[in-house]
Amino acid sequence: MLTDSFQRKIDYLRLSLTDLCNIRCHYCIPPEGIGKMHRSNLLTFEEIERMVRILAGLGIRRVRLTGGEPLVRKGLPGLIHRLAGVEGLTEVLLTTNGTLLKPLAAALREAGLKKINIHLDTLDPDKFLKISQGGRVEDVMDGIRAARDAGFLPIKLNVVLQRGINDGEIEDLLRFSADNGLILRLIELMPIGPGVDLMPKLFVPVDEIRRRLAETFTLIPSTVRPGSGPAVYYKVKELDTLIGFISPVSQPFCEGCNRIRISSDGRFQDCLAYDGTFSLRNLLRDPSLSDEEVSRRIQDLLAGKREGHNDFVQLPTVRTPCMNGIGG
Repeated sequence: MLTDSFQRKIDYLRLSLTDLCNIRCHYCIPPEGIGKMHRSNLLTFEEIERMVRILAGLGIRRVRLTGGEPLVRKGLPGLIHRLAGVEGLTEVLLTTNGTLLKPLAAALREAGLKKINIHLDTLDPDKFLKISQGGRVEDVMDGIRAARDAGFLPIKLNVVLQRGINDGEIEDLLRFSADNGLILRLIELMPIGPGVDLMPKLFVPVDEIRRRLAETFTLIPSTVRPGSGPAVYYKVKELDTLIGFISPVSQPFCEGCNRIRISSDGRFQDCLAYDGTFSLRNLLRDPSLSDEEVSRRIQDLLAGKREGHNDFVQLPTVRTPCMNGIGG
């Protein structure tokens, strides 16, 4: 069992495959854009497989592939097939914006991917175009249909709440999710990267939306928890569906944090609110280090895992990360 100094069990890895994304959501990628990471800095599939094997030996049981947009990374079904064969892992999962999913869904399922989360902030094509700065909501819809046809059910639909942009259509998103066998999850905007400047205008606490939904629907606290993440779930009686609320800002859940993150260039990140600085890539590329030695170094890193994100107040010496680089 892998535990940190606060006796939290760490069994979940969020692994970014690329910092690149094919859309540019305004709370994720800064207006000036991002520089493209040199390919040589990315972890290779061989390095990823080795690292996951080491982590599985320590107690990691679930690996979620993220980005940027993970479907941008070529050869993804092959990587999933390799990871699905790692002893000790119970699930390989994926979070995607869905726009590139249609032609890949069946191959991902066949390769051994267990579950997919799809990000969708709005059903309105014009709003989607504005939020994503160039994306098409129709492509996400095609991706959802392809994922369902491939057997990925239930699919979680992730929505970042934004006041004056999409907070008025949550009921529509809930009904859409219920009609299509999806589980809607509402996520608070976080002060990370561009989100720092957007918070005063756009932040909506999830409890505000929960109270509003309760005026129309019967929300019953659910004993069913699809997954082991931080969402608090309710059953929506009238629609016979679940809805999840994720509140990293208004009601932090750091005391139950069960995860670590590794960036696409191999930086170890113990907390969403802080950029990682320690390079696992350098360990993996050091021919003098055995798997056992890399494992010991990782355990040392876990001993320093932060107790919490301190209300997202960053240390002056830590560069504020952007969400595209850490996979959310």
